[in-house]
This record gives sequence, structure tokens and C-alpha cells, in this order.
Amino acid sequence: QLQLVESGGGLVQPGESLTLSCETSGFDLSWHIVAWFRQAPGQEGEGGAFISAHGTRTNYTDSVKGRFIILKDAASNTAFLRMNSLKPDDTASYYCGLKGDPYDLTWTTARRSDDFYFWGQGTQVTVSS
Repeated sequence: QLQLVESGGGLVQPGESLTLSCETSGFDLSWHIVAWFRQAPGQEGEGGAFISAHGTRTNYTDSVKGRFIILKDAASNTAFLRMNSLKPDDTASYYCGLKGDPYDLTWTTARRSDDFYFWGQGTQVTVSS
């Protein structure tokens, strides 16, 4: 059964850190680009972080660059998003998405949510004092 489950969200104060997890079953993450997208109420979704199928390349949107780190553990088929120096603007629902790319053919172009076709249910992150 194909499944993605995000966890690790919560309420934190500005400047604090959180680590989100994306546990997958039925997938081999070494064959998939993993992305973390986020969506705040009333706003368009934003692709925040991406990691290539073989885990050798990452890409971040400017708003999170230098603060967020995306990782994947092929052995457990789990991806992570380490979020440091959180700001109120980071408040959103965070979603993990997968796109099959075993030969690294689409790494440079897969940045839109509709490029990804497996999604989890999301986890809420709220940054507030």
C-alpha cells in the first residue's frame, strides 16, 4: 500500500526549531524526488525544499534558504525537513510530495506542486509568540 504520513508539526515561538518527518511505505525514496510544500490560509502553495532521488542535490526557495534543511534516509524511506530560526511567516500546513525520477531526468524542472503525484495529509506548523 502506497502511503505518506507527515508528522512533527506543532506550535513554536519565533526563533525556535522543528523537524518534520515524512514516513513512506510502498516507495523506494532513492527513486523519488522528495519535496516539502507549504500552504498558509488564503495563500497559494509554495514549494519550500526539494531533494533529488539519490539525495545528492537539494534546492530551496529563497524564503527558507539558509534556515531549512531537507534530508532523506533511504534505509527507512523517510524524509525530513529541519526548520531552524522559524518565523511567523512560516506558519502553514506542510505537505510531503514524491515524484519518481530514478535517472535524474527531471530534477532541474520539478518544482511545481503538479509535478508531484504522491502526497501526504499534511502537518500544521504554527509560529507565534
